[in-house]
Amino acid sequence: MKKLLLIPVMIWGTIVTESQIDSAAYEPNNLTIEKPPVKIESITFIENTYSIALKKAKAEHKYLFVDAYATWCGPCRQLKNTTFKDSKTADYFNKNFVNLSVDMEKGEGVGLASKWEVQEYPTLLILDDNGKVLFRSIGYLDARQLMAFGKKAFNSVLK
Repeated sequence: MKKLLLIPVMIWGTIVTESQIDSAAYEPNNLTIEKPPVKIESITFIENTYSIALKKAKAEHKYLFVDAYATWCGPCRQLKNTTFKDSKTADYFNKNFVNLSVDMEKGEGVGLASKWEVQEYPTLLILDDNGKVLFRSIGYLDARQLMAFGKKAFNSVLK
């Protein structure tokens, strides 16, 4: 009789213990969810909205990186398709600048082209948070050259 009573008690004890182990594994304090590293696909640009980009640069205490382009410009398209998609360059510019891309032949781009004296494409500019042009580069840059251009501007802040 004791043996018959002991078997159900042991089964019940095993079930209770297993359920406690399982439930503990699912409690929020015991869960560790690792997020995969985020791969930066491209420099993130604000499109054609200078006033918004300038306000953001001022609020974040960052310089404004401007891609001044024309839609017909081959080197401009090459920048977008290669240089701006380099992961190291994109990560650097997304962390250290507010990035603005402006079609200089449409909308507010026409007035900005005059204001910034943009006459050739692509023209890459670094502006302070008041909109003053600090650095300028004309023509295509590969990822290494663009990184050097950005670091030159960023390092000037530190001096």
